[in-house]
Amino acid sequence: MEEKTPGPVIIPYSGHFKILDRFLPIETTPRPTSTSKPQSDRPQFRLVGYPRKHNEGRIEIFYKGEWGTICDDDFSLSNAHVLCRQLGFVAATGWTHSAKYGKGLGKIWLDNVQCNGGEKSIELCKSRGWGNSDCTHDEDAGVICKDERIPGFVDSNVINVQVDENKVEEVRLRPVVATKKRPITEGVVEIKYKDSWAQICDIGWSPKNTRVVCGMLGFPHERKVNKNFYKLTAERQKHKYRLHTVACVGTEVHLAACPLEFNKGNATETCEGGMPAVVSCVPGPQYVLNSGLKKKKLQTTVKPALSTVRLKGGAKLGEGRVEVLKNNEWGTVCDDRWTLLSASVVCRELGFGSAKDALTGARMGQGIGPIHMNEVQCLGTEKSIWNCGFKNITSEDCGHLEDASVRCNTPYMAFENSLRLTGGRTPYEGRVEVLSGDANGTQSWGLICGGAWGTKEAMVVCRQLGLGYANHGMQETWYWDGSNVTEMVMSGVTCTGNEMALSQCQHHKTVSCQKTSAKFSAGVICSETASDLVLNAPLVQQTVYIEDRPLHMLYCAAEEDCLSKSAAKANWPYGHRRLLRFSSQIHNIGRADFRPKAGRHSWVWHACHGHYHSMDIFTHYDLLSSNGTKVAEGHKASFCLEDTECHEGISKRYECANFGEQGITVGCWDLYRHDIDCQWIDITDVKPGNYVLQIVINPNFEVAESDFTNNAMKCNCKYDGHRIWLHNCHMGDAFSEEAERRFEKYPGQLNNQIS
Repeated sequence: MEEKTPGPVIIPYSGHFKILDRFLPIETTPRPTSTSKPQSDRPQFRLVGYPRKHNEGRIEIFYKGEWGTICDDDFSLSNAHVLCRQLGFVAATGWTHSAKYGKGLGKIWLDNVQCNGGEKSIELCKSRGWGNSDCTHDEDAGVICKDERIPGFVDSNVINVQVDENKVEEVRLRPVVATKKRPITEGVVEIKYKDSWAQICDIGWSPKNTRVVCGMLGFPHERKVNKNFYKLTAERQKHKYRLHTVACVGTEVHLAACPLEFNKGNATETCEGGMPAVVSCVPGPQYVLNSGLKKKKLQTTVKPALSTVRLKGGAKLGEGRVEVLKNNEWGTVCDDRWTLLSASVVCRELGFGSAKDALTGARMGQGIGPIHMNEVQCLGTEKSIWNCGFKNITSEDCGHLEDASVRCNTPYMAFENSLRLTGGRTPYEGRVEVLSGDANGTQSWGLICGGAWGTKEAMVVCRQLGLGYANHGMQETWYWDGSNVTEMVMSGVTCTGNEMALSQCQHHKTVSCQKTSAKFSAGVICSETASDLVLNAPLVQQTVYIEDRPLHMLYCAAEEDCLSKSAAKANWPYGHRRLLRFSSQIHNIGRADFRPKAGRHSWVWHACHGHYHSMDIFTHYDLLSSNGTKVAEGHKASFCLEDTECHEGISKRYECANFGEQGITVGCWDLYRHDIDCQWIDITDVKPGNYVLQIVINPNFEVAESDFTNNAMKCNCKYDGHRIWLHNCHMGDAFSEEAERRFEKYPGQLNNQIS
């Protein structure tokens, strides 16, 4: 919707805030510096639009006497960092496109802005120049700044727009009977008003209003509520009605986007003939077990059809890259015309609420394989993204740099209240402390056993605290000794990595710790981004062959344990080993560089091959029988993690020569050619037959990634004793469940003709 006439604004003035009746250029004397521009030439900034908080909004610039916006073309987090710092915030946490906070008016001052992130002003970034744009206000950019001010920040080029009192920011459900169960699915609708909560008069309240409220609170559906129960309690209580008319159409992602009528002045007590609005929401299947529903009810629930949409690469439940299933193969969605309406359809289809963000530009990492959809246009009422209008993709239309992703509204579970990090240098790291209760119900903080603690456990902690991805799981935390908590209250914690909270992981019923000192308690380092490694499956299929290699050429390989056990009994140096050889090309499609956990000081030198190992085991190579038994295996140490090649516009960072830094840059890949040592499986003892070739990258979860489900690759394999054929090579999560079952039952090829 278009903006109304701007309301009052607040500007910093002599250390205080001064309220103006309308927006005006500020005529104040700048602090004397040698580089100061005249005040009239300096751009001024403000955040506007709705629904928003004080640290987010559409970014507007006052330049040459006129307010204008910035187009979202080429916009990035680096641009947002620069703008947020100019607004007095320490950094940006995100940015928005497609006029998320409403369309601006007047000029579009900047377009195709490209900052590095370190610039002092947006003026110093590359762009098309002031006023040169081919955009419309449908493409207005917004920023989300970290809610932390730069200490002592006072700058007269910033105009803070006062958030309109007649807007709705926070909404909650208040149950009539107090409960500790989460999520809360039913109750009186309350909106935040000043420092307290107010109710909404239910006269004219519709199911469409309920749908919007439920969506905001993380629920996909609404249901009828028994108003008689609430009527009795409403008569005994005094209410403060802030809203008396709400008229949503049902597709809005926030109550503030609906037409609202506020009570005027002090008339907040009346709702003649009505009562406080009450809603009841239906939680998605992920949250049903936590909702207190009886087990009987759960058993009678109809099993949902197999989903044809999923989210990948997100740090927590309800966010990720959107992938859809077509012809039994998963593929991504191009971000052209990607909006909150389309994102909300995806979110509700997956059992979450409406969309909080519709993200473009592969903000949750790049996918692999096909791109199935482009220019998705949903109305917001569809049951599935497949019911929306969209275009089929052509290779010229999109690349994986344009993969669409979402952040969905999810129910509040209060998981973060039972966990905290202490002693770290930043809020993203520290010793893990859990809240536990004794037999008397007294709650206190305690520590966890660091003994078996690893990446998967750290992933759950970071998710539970809303701190993004795990970077490291620490088994010793003596350097974070900043708390007086010393008692171990949890041990033997083992997580799959998918849990929402540490309490859902397995652990000892009774604490059993070998090292009880606090310095051996568990800790984590979390990060807002993570790497994501995937293998080029077609290349494995294209490069496979068999080599009979003489034993006298395999001494170094034997030293690095790259041959099967029977090689030890061979008549060295006579004879040979039969090797299944192939190339491995490993891409980093995540949002952070893949770096070995161990620093250079602890890398192991291997004199025979003349190189350092930065990871003992980087990949597992296995040949499996039809029942899953290993018939041959191999492994590859990461003797050289480096950028072999990169996508256009990305520079190589890592090179192994001269004891250089090792890693794989985002957008680059590391190639292990078929003709290097240990790039094989020793199949000397394998009989002819049909097998499955399986390759797993980072098998021990030694280095954190945003997604481990795409680390395995599988191929059908036929070996006739002389030759070998691979067929159907694919990433472990690339096929539908049905196609995967067919793959596992694959009888083998009858000849070498691959259809």
